[in-house]
Amino acid sequence: MNALEEISNMMNEADKKAFIHYLSKKNKRKDVANIKLFNSLKTDDINFINNDLKDKKSTDAYHALRKRLYDNMIDFMANRSFENDTSQENVILRFIVVSRLFFEHKLIKTAFKCLAKAEEIALSIEHFSLLNEIYLIQIQFAHFNLSEPVEEIIQKFKANKKKAEYEEHLNLGYAILRRELAAIYHEGRIVDFQALIKNTIETHGISLKQGLTFKSLYQILFIANEYASINNNFSLIQPFVVKSYRFISKKIDLSDRHLYYHIYILYFLANFYFRNGQFTKSLHYLDLMSAELQKQSGKYYQRFCLRYFLLLAFNENYLGNSQKAIEIAEKALSSNKKADPNDSNDIRLMLVVFYIQQNAGRNALKEMAKLNHTDSWYEKKMGMDWTIKKSLVEILLHSQQENTELALSRLRSFKRRYKKYLLTVNEERVVHYLLFVEQYVLKPEIIQTEKFQKTIEDFIISAQNGPKDILIMSFLSWLVAKVRRKTVYETTLNLLETYF
Repeated sequence: MNALEEISNMMNEADKKAFIHYLSKKNKRKDVANIKLFNSLKTDDINFINNDLKDKKSTDAYHALRKRLYDNMIDFMANRSFENDTSQENVILRFIVVSRLFFEHKLIKTAFKCLAKAEEIALSIEHFSLLNEIYLIQIQFAHFNLSEPVEEIIQKFKANKKKAEYEEHLNLGYAILRRELAAIYHEGRIVDFQALIKNTIETHGISLKQGLTFKSLYQILFIANEYASINNNFSLIQPFVVKSYRFISKKIDLSDRHLYYHIYILYFLANFYFRNGQFTKSLHYLDLMSAELQKQSGKYYQRFCLRYFLLLAFNENYLGNSQKAIEIAEKALSSNKKADPNDSNDIRLMLVVFYIQQNAGRNALKEMAKLNHTDSWYEKKMGMDWTIKKSLVEILLHSQQENTELALSRLRSFKRRYKKYLLTVNEERVVHYLLFVEQYVLKPEIIQTEKFQKTIEDFIISAQNGPKDILIMSFLSWLVAKVRRKTVYETTLNLLETYF
């Protein structure tokens, strides 16, 4: 998909009609190519390019036309966004702009009233950078308002400046850690992330004892959640979760003003409790998340709905409601085809796991076939950890379906690509796990020998003594099921009782 199509897909029908009107007003002739090109994007009309443009015998003319249309689309969307933006930040900005205009025309009383309204809104949403601008303007024109002591405004400015500076430091630290996480996930970079977090916090003077906002809590929880995921140990971030719960409990009156961050925080909490096997608590936060997704006319529903359904299906599955979990996942995929592809990939892989657990091999193969990009592509788009899990699931699926050659082919490919990386990041247990799977695929009867069974049982015990994560437990359950000659799903639920 090219840039023109991507922007076009962002537009609803009203936007598209308005954009054509915008182009018509700018065009000096009625029959022009830019509107034709835009309409071809809406209808995927390849004939426009093949016929109308090739007649010009100039690819340069075509690319120039694309460039002009691209620039016009950006200008239009920028203006459209500003016109339609009813967010509180935009309201504050409008008050600030108009207050300056009133000051220039000596409408002093009205100007200060606008600033007062802007300050009230900015305080309510804890927008420190805009408050900084408001206080500077109030100080600049304080000589027009002798009834309010300038010292009080300066005091407010200084107090707010400290909060703004802390937020800036946190933003810098967050940006550095996000960038490093991207390298870990998408390039397989080997990093001592715990040391990096510690160094970043010290370098940028970040203190978790300072006052939190919804945004800063989101940033901290994001890093904590990713750190736990890298280490496959969500118990590491228990203190952050406890603090988060206290924070949102005290500031529930502000939650609607920070809806985006509030939804994300609830998602992080639900994910934490799910990964630790505390399904009832996870469902509690998912219920809260569901309620928030309906607010402000469902403003953030499309952004978060697949993440919500992912965790909902996971929880139901491990509570013993496997059919309900599968129905949730299937409906989520069929009803939200325009959602984030990464979220769709998460749900599809989860659905494959559910089908494997229910021994529904045909359904699992059908869904796995839709994850048809290369490992390299998934590493860049979904991350190294996700791609490794996807490859492992694929190996187990082919093993379960007795597709021996395919299973062995994927096993060899996996070892070539990931063995060295896994050993470097101290994930020897994945390498050992794969060795047992390979032995089983090559010689299925080995599962009946007492020696192999004892080796597997000992491996499971040692794995359970390490970091706890329900997704790791799911892989272990598949192997245990073969040894104990039980269904994968039954084994999974039984193992859950002792795993956590």
